[in-house]
Amino acid sequence: MSTLSGRTAVVTGASSGIGRASAEALARAGFTVFGTSRRKVSNGPRQVSMLTCDVTDGDSVSALVSTVLAQTGRIDLLVNNAGVGLLGGAEESSVAQVQALFDVNLFGVIRMTNAVLPSMRRRGEGRIINIGSVLGLVPAPYSAHYSAAKHALEGYSESLDHEVRAFNIRVSVIEPAFVRTVFDQNGIEPDSVLKEYDQARAGVDALLRDVMPKADRPEVVADVVVKAATDARPRRRYTAGKAARQVSMLRRFAPAGMFDKSLRKQFRLPV
Repeated sequence: MSTLSGRTAVVTGASSGIGRASAEALARAGFTVFGTSRRKVSNGPRQVSMLTCDVTDGDSVSALVSTVLAQTGRIDLLVNNAGVGLLGGAEESSVAQVQALFDVNLFGVIRMTNAVLPSMRRRGEGRIINIGSVLGLVPAPYSAHYSAAKHALEGYSESLDHEVRAFNIRVSVIEPAFVRTVFDQNGIEPDSVLKEYDQARAGVDALLRDVMPKADRPEVVADVVVKAATDARPRRRYTAGKAARQVSMLRRFAPAGMFDKSLRKQFRLPV
């Protein structure tokens, strides 16, 4: 607690799910935590100051960072958690819809990161933690655009980590698998639904109904966020939860054909 006292963290998308759990865990660890949400919330995380911020709006992001710096004089940690989901066949989404997804899940991260980096560079230290997904490592059917955004986040984060390490700033990605949140319920529906995918969509829906009750709680991911924020030698990637670790290991060591068949079987697709 004493080593973290006075350190400031900003967590985007902190009104629920992984963001809320991470904000509360960081507060318990000793950080002064500011959480963000697009709209004002009446019941925010415990011991967390909530501010409104739309990560798709550059002026909103700048105002948030200015407010936090005016109050604390520093931002030691940024957790980019705000995001939206999109489940459906790749051709069921228009380019405009995919652009909207990337505007939150990737460009929102870039806006927030660009806003905090100048103060971190001046102070000569900082941590940036991006909430990715195991889908950034293993693309799954009917998540093409979401997987693409998370793959882009992985590449961006690793490149950025190399660039800012000279300023004693480190960048990490957290890779959870299924997590028990309202994230899937709040996702974007495809804007051009095709009947040709109805059967496959039903299979994916059945999979989610099976796995979500047994999925990791947000606190599992939050514990990994705290670890990444406090490790003396942070890693670029952290898996979060048993399922994510298993998928990561299988991806690395299982024969490609075996892995492909296993993935298709899980998603109720013909092998």
